Amino acid sequence: MSTLNKQQLDHLKDLLDRRETDLRADVSRENGSRDSFVDVASEIPDPGDSSFADLSVDLDNAAISRDMIELRAIEAARNRMTEGTYGDCVDCGNEIPYARLEVQPMAERCAPCQEAFEKRHLDAGRGATL
Repeated sequence: MSTLNKQQLDHLKDLLDRRETDLRADVSRENGSRDSFVDVASEIPDPGDSSFADLSVDLDNAAISRDMIELRAIEAARNRMTEGTYGDCVDCGNEIPYARLEVQPMAERCAPCQEAFEKRHLDAGRGATL
């Protein structure tokens, strides 16, 4: 069970709140400035225009997806706070050090378990390869 005191929890909640505000502003801005394929490609696109348009739209989508994943991680951290499990590693159950939570308030694993998780899921983020 985590031994975070009220002051530490309040500080971590504040960090989560500020990061959420920043992310929501980023998503709003990204949605507002988002280029559609038709906007980027000319009316009769050549292969270069089409390729650039695909890349531009894909990058916009990737940025929004990344921000949405982080927003879900913030929500999950808040749920762990409500449940009383925040600060406990989801894999080994040991306490996540406050210094780690201060740097990464969404952390759900201690550093050794996170490292092991990343090694096990190394290929999960990669797409199809030749």
